[in-house]
Amino acid sequence: MRILIVEDDAALSSFIRKGLEAEHHAVDVANEGNQGRSMAMEFDYDLVVLDLNLPGVDGLSVLKSLRQRKANLPVMILSARSRVEDRVQCLDSGADDYLVKPFSFLELSARARALLRRSHLPSESVLTVRDLCLDRVERKVERAGRHIELTTKEFALLEYLMRNAGRRLTRAMIIEHVWNLTFDSTTNVVDVYINYLRRKVDDGFSPCLIHTVRGVGYQMSPEGASA
Repeated sequence: MRILIVEDDAALSSFIRKGLEAEHHAVDVANEGNQGRSMAMEFDYDLVVLDLNLPGVDGLSVLKSLRQRKANLPVMILSARSRVEDRVQCLDSGADDYLVKPFSFLELSARARALLRRSHLPSESVLTVRDLCLDRVERKVERAGRHIELTTKEFALLEYLMRNAGRRLTRAMIIEHVWNLTFDSTTNVVDVYINYLRRKVDDGFSPCLIHTVRGVGYQMSPEGASA
């Protein structure tokens, strides 16, 4: 899952980010309200973890903006404000959960999993291309009933290919989405990881699903056709 943390405390956001990444999530961080709102509007996130006391635009304003444009995006408020009135105001404004600082990461992680489970319908949480299945919540991959073990980046890359099955994806699109980096034409990281995936997902199976699109990048073809 792709998660956005909007938190101005650098040490805290780094702590949360490392914990969520250890659980195989892709995590972005914004350290002020305007940046967080822009990122949440522009990119497709599965969850936003949002502080209230932010420089620039405050968290409550960010929450209200998100509810106008992305009504179904799960938002967890993370705040030192412990008054009942603050919790009620945020929940009434569209927050899905409210966690008071200081907190246990185990509790934050459990609450995040609960929100992710509730927000994804079965058809969205399980991606299928022919006999290849990827469970986004349980983080499991199978082809023809056989379990496939993937690293964090391999899983993220495969998920991106499957979510865009039938669409031609450039190397720039892939590296910006999966690695959250600006594309560098001298790097071959995308090609290296595509080869890793092919050995695990395509070798020994028929038809091959991951194809090279010459001069463009790569495509997962549900029909198994050559590109």
